[in-house]
Amino acid sequence: MRYLYPCTIELDQEEKRTTGREAYNVTFRDVPEAITCGWSWEEALQMAEDCLSVALTFYVDRREDIPTPSTPTDGQLLIRVPLMIAAKLSLYTAMRSQNITDGMLGKRLGVSESEVRKLLNPDHRSAIGQIEKALEAVGRTLVLEDRAA
Repeated sequence: MRYLYPCTIELDQEEKRTTGREAYNVTFRDVPEAITCGWSWEEALQMAEDCLSVALTFYVDRREDIPTPSTPTDGQLLIRVPLMIAAKLSLYTAMRSQNITDGMLGKRLGVSESEVRKLLNPDHRSAIGQIEKALEAVGRTLVLEDRAA
């Protein structure tokens, strides 16, 4: 799956009217928990990536499916999930779809269940090679795509 989610960034008219300051609201239709804002367009874009990443980890915490990104509509921007978090979400999704527990994957990899939990934890520093090995153990491959910004 490509971890690129469409977002809408809109000028906060209420903020503009009441304070005269520009502020921008950011929302993701596929990830309703991901709501943020910024005092400038650039800050809103930066906040969008962070907010999206955090919101997607809530799905892992709740043991729910990761939402599939939809096609952007006019005026929407695509926001990427950082590589390491996308890799961990991919592993989580593959395990979930195949009903593979942390313990089962640990046995396949020759590591403890707690080591697998660390691989899935977006806040834990993991080596990309470890995640690639885990993905291979569940029949998946990580592909990096280089695109113009």
